[in-house]
Amino acid sequence: MALLAGHRQNFDTLCRAVQAGDAALMDCQHAITGEPAAVICAVNHPADGSYEFVPLALMFSDNPYTTVNPPDADGGFHCQQTEIANAKENASD
Repeated sequence: MALLAGHRQNFDTLCRAVQAGDAALMDCQHAITGEPAAVICAVNHPADGSYEFVPLALMFSDNPYTTVNPPDADGGFHCQQTEIANAKENASD
């Protein structure tokens, strides 16, 4: 799966918000599960002096290294479960 255009746009928005000091980390609630969610937001400043928070990304609530598989240099994704299984197999030899 390639990154969607919207992902790149959100990342660019996040970069601009951080550079301008207009980024926030908010304690939110996941709408479906009700679980706590740490959300990275850009802060908009409307002309009326109020603030608007634009959610851009969720922080990992557990170890990100065990949650996602990074891209593999040979294409596809590096499968950590395969690595773990191979390590266990090699340790028992």
